[in-house]
Amino acid sequence: MGLFTRRQDTTATTTATLPVDPALAALTGDYAIDPSHSSIGFTVRHAMVTNVRGGFDAFEGSLHLDGSAPARSTASIDVTIGSVSTGIADRDAHLLGSDFFDAELFPKMTFRSTEAAQLGGDKYRITGELTIKDVTRPLSIDLEFNGSATDVYGNERVGFEGSAEILRSQWGLTWNAALEAGGVMVSDKVKLTFDISAIKQA
Repeated sequence: MGLFTRRQDTTATTTATLPVDPALAALTGDYAIDPSHSSIGFTVRHAMVTNVRGGFDAFEGSLHLDGSAPARSTASIDVTIGSVSTGIADRDAHLLGSDFFDAELFPKMTFRSTEAAQLGGDKYRITGELTIKDVTRPLSIDLEFNGSATDVYGNERVGFEGSAEILRSQWGLTWNAALEAGGVMVSDKVKLTFDISAIKQA
Protein backbone atom coordinates (compact mmCIF):
# COMPACT_ATOMS: atom_id res chain seq x y z
CA MET A 1 0.00 0.00 0.00
CA GLY A 2 1.50 3.33 -1.02
CA LEU A 3 1.26 6.73 0.57
CA PHE A 4 2.79 8.80 -2.20
CA THR A 5 2.21 8.54 -5.94
CA ARG A 6 4.86 8.80 -8.59
CA ARG A 7 4.90 11.95 -10.66
CA GLN A 8 2.84 11.61 -13.82
CA ASP A 9 4.28 12.39 -17.28
CA THR A 10 2.72 15.74 -18.15
CA THR A 11 3.61 15.26 -21.85
CA ALA A 12 1.19 12.35 -22.25
CA THR A 13 -1.86 13.00 -24.41
CA THR A 14 -4.15 11.22 -21.97
CA THR A 15 -4.07 10.97 -18.20
CA ALA A 16 -4.98 7.71 -16.53
CA THR A 17 -7.06 7.86 -13.38
CA LEU A 18 -5.63 5.45 -10.85
CA PRO A 19 -8.10 3.64 -8.60
CA VAL A 20 -7.96 4.67 -4.96
CA ASP A 21 -7.01 1.89 -2.54
CA PRO A 22 -9.78 1.90 0.14
CA ALA A 23 -7.26 1.07 2.85
CA LEU A 24 -5.10 3.99 1.74
CA ALA A 25 -8.06 6.36 1.52
CA ALA A 26 -8.98 5.47 5.10
CA LEU A 27 -5.65 6.94 6.27
CA THR A 28 -6.55 10.42 5.00
CA GLY A 29 -6.32 13.01 7.75
CA ASP A 30 -4.08 15.00 10.04
CA TYR A 31 -1.68 13.27 12.42
CA ALA A 32 0.40 14.42 15.38
CA ILE A 33 3.79 12.84 15.97
CA ASP A 34 3.88 10.96 19.28
CA PRO A 35 7.28 11.82 20.84
CA SER A 36 6.99 9.09 23.48
CA HIS A 37 7.01 6.44 20.72
CA SER A 38 9.25 8.21 18.21
CA SER A 39 12.92 9.10 17.96
CA ILE A 40 15.15 11.46 15.99
CA GLY A 41 18.81 10.53 16.11
CA PHE A 42 22.18 11.15 14.52
CA THR A 43 25.48 9.36 14.03
CA VAL A 44 28.83 11.05 13.37
CA ARG A 45 32.35 9.68 12.99
CA HIS A 46 34.67 10.61 15.88
CA ALA A 47 38.47 10.73 15.65
CA MET A 48 38.30 8.89 12.31
CA VAL A 49 37.83 5.51 14.00
CA THR A 50 34.47 5.22 15.74
CA ASN A 51 30.91 6.51 15.72
CA VAL A 52 29.19 8.73 18.26
CA ARG A 53 25.42 8.43 18.43
CA GLY A 54 22.97 10.87 19.87
CA GLY A 55 19.48 12.21 19.53
CA PHE A 56 16.97 14.86 20.53
CA ASP A 57 14.59 14.17 23.39
CA ALA A 58 12.12 17.02 22.70
CA PHE A 59 10.36 17.52 19.37
CA GLU A 60 6.91 17.89 17.91
CA GLY A 61 5.48 17.57 14.46
CA SER A 62 2.51 16.92 12.26
CA LEU A 63 1.68 14.94 9.13
CA HIS A 64 -1.10 15.40 6.64
CA LEU A 65 -1.85 12.23 4.70
CA ASP A 66 -4.11 12.42 1.65
CA GLY A 67 -5.20 8.94 0.62
CA SER A 68 -7.01 10.14 -2.50
CA ALA A 69 -4.09 12.25 -3.74
CA PRO A 70 -1.08 10.90 -1.82
CA ALA A 71 1.47 13.29 -3.39
CA ARG A 72 -0.25 16.10 -1.45
CA SER A 73 0.83 14.56 1.85
CA THR A 74 3.06 16.81 3.96
CA ALA A 75 5.26 16.73 7.05
CA SER A 76 6.42 19.34 9.55
CA ILE A 77 8.85 18.81 12.46
CA ASP A 78 10.22 21.18 15.12
CA VAL A 79 13.13 19.97 17.25
CA THR A 80 14.28 21.60 20.50
CA ILE A 81 18.07 21.89 20.20
CA GLY A 82 18.49 22.08 23.97
CA SER A 83 17.28 18.50 24.25
CA VAL A 84 20.32 17.05 22.45
CA SER A 85 21.69 13.99 24.21
CA THR A 86 24.76 11.86 23.50
CA GLY A 87 25.15 10.33 26.95
CA ILE A 88 28.09 12.59 27.91
CA ALA A 89 27.18 15.85 29.66
CA ASP A 90 30.37 17.71 28.64
CA ARG A 91 29.92 16.73 25.00
CA ASP A 92 26.27 17.81 25.05
CA ALA A 93 27.29 21.18 26.50
CA HIS A 94 29.84 21.62 23.70
CA LEU A 95 27.19 20.84 21.09
CA LEU A 96 24.86 23.44 22.60
CA GLY A 97 27.53 26.15 22.59
CA SER A 98 28.67 28.55 19.87
CA ASP A 99 31.06 26.00 18.32
CA PHE A 100 28.07 24.00 17.13
CA PHE A 101 24.34 24.70 17.52
CA ASP A 102 24.53 27.94 19.55
CA ALA A 103 21.25 26.87 21.15
CA GLU A 104 20.72 30.09 23.09
CA LEU A 105 20.43 32.08 19.85
CA PHE A 106 18.93 29.29 17.72
CA PRO A 107 16.75 27.10 19.95
CA LYS A 108 14.94 25.21 17.18
CA MET A 109 15.77 23.01 14.21
CA THR A 110 12.90 22.66 11.71
CA PHE A 111 11.91 20.62 8.69
CA ARG A 112 9.11 21.54 6.28
CA SER A 113 8.31 19.20 3.41
CA THR A 114 7.86 20.45 -0.15
CA GLU A 115 7.56 17.24 -2.20
CA ALA A 116 7.04 13.49 -1.85
CA ALA A 117 7.61 10.60 -4.25
CA GLN A 118 7.26 6.82 -4.24
CA LEU A 119 10.45 4.83 -4.82
CA GLY A 120 8.73 1.45 -4.97
CA GLY A 121 6.76 -0.73 -2.60
CA ASP A 122 6.56 0.94 0.81
CA LYS A 123 9.68 3.05 0.21
CA TYR A 124 9.40 6.80 -0.33
CA ARG A 125 11.45 9.97 -0.47
CA ILE A 126 10.22 13.16 1.12
CA THR A 127 12.01 16.38 0.24
CA GLY A 128 11.83 19.65 2.10
CA GLU A 129 13.75 22.43 3.79
CA LEU A 130 15.88 21.83 6.88
CA THR A 131 16.75 24.88 8.97
CA ILE A 132 19.61 24.76 11.48
CA LYS A 133 20.75 28.00 13.10
CA ASP A 134 19.98 30.63 10.46
CA VAL A 135 20.66 28.39 7.45
CA THR A 136 17.92 26.74 5.38
CA ARG A 137 18.85 24.13 2.79
CA PRO A 138 17.06 21.30 0.95
CA LEU A 139 17.01 17.84 2.51
CA SER A 140 15.69 14.54 1.16
CA ILE A 141 14.73 11.78 3.59
CA ASP A 142 14.31 8.17 2.47
CA LEU A 143 11.42 6.58 4.33
CA GLU A 144 9.76 3.23 4.74
CA PHE A 145 6.07 3.09 5.65
CA ASN A 146 5.71 0.54 8.44
CA GLY A 147 1.93 0.38 8.31
CA SER A 148 -1.09 1.52 10.30
CA ALA A 149 -2.90 0.14 13.33
CA THR A 150 -5.33 1.01 16.11
CA ASP A 151 -3.64 0.85 19.51
CA VAL A 152 -5.17 -0.41 22.77
CA TYR A 153 -6.42 3.11 23.57
CA GLY A 154 -8.30 3.42 20.29
CA ASN A 155 -5.75 5.73 18.65
CA GLU A 156 -5.26 5.29 14.91
CA ARG A 157 -1.51 5.24 14.25
CA VAL A 158 0.81 5.24 11.28
CA GLY A 159 4.52 4.44 11.45
CA PHE A 160 7.57 5.39 9.40
CA GLU A 161 11.31 4.92 9.68
CA GLY A 162 13.88 6.72 7.59
CA SER A 163 17.32 8.19 7.21
CA ALA A 164 19.26 10.95 5.50
CA GLU A 165 22.85 12.13 5.27
CA ILE A 166 24.00 15.74 5.49
CA LEU A 167 27.26 17.63 5.50
CA ARG A 168 27.04 19.66 8.69
CA SER A 169 29.31 22.36 7.28
CA GLN A 170 26.55 23.30 4.83
CA TRP A 171 24.48 24.44 7.82
CA GLY A 172 27.32 26.40 9.42
CA LEU A 173 28.41 23.65 11.85
CA THR A 174 32.08 23.89 10.98
CA TRP A 175 33.99 23.42 14.26
CA ASN A 176 36.73 20.80 14.18
CA ALA A 177 40.16 19.92 15.53
CA ALA A 178 43.07 18.37 13.67
CA LEU A 179 44.51 15.04 14.85
CA GLU A 180 48.25 14.52 15.19
CA ALA A 181 48.12 11.42 13.02
CA GLY A 182 46.11 13.20 10.35
CA GLY A 183 42.43 13.71 9.84
CA VAL A 184 40.00 15.57 12.07
CA MET A 185 38.16 15.02 15.33
CA VAL A 186 34.59 15.14 13.92
CA SER A 187 33.49 14.10 10.44
CA ASP A 188 31.59 16.52 8.24
CA LYS A 189 29.11 13.81 7.24
CA VAL A 190 26.26 13.17 9.67
CA LYS A 191 23.65 10.44 9.35
CA LEU A 192 20.16 11.35 10.56
CA THR A 193 17.67 8.67 11.58
CA PHE A 194 13.92 8.91 12.12
CA ASP A 195 11.52 6.45 13.75
CA ILE A 196 8.09 8.04 13.76
CA SER A 197 4.76 7.02 15.22
CA ALA A 198 1.91 9.47 14.58
CA ILE A 199 -1.66 9.55 15.89
CA LYS A 200 -4.64 10.55 13.76
CA GLN A 201 -6.39 13.64 15.05
CA ALA A 202 -10.17 13.89 15.42
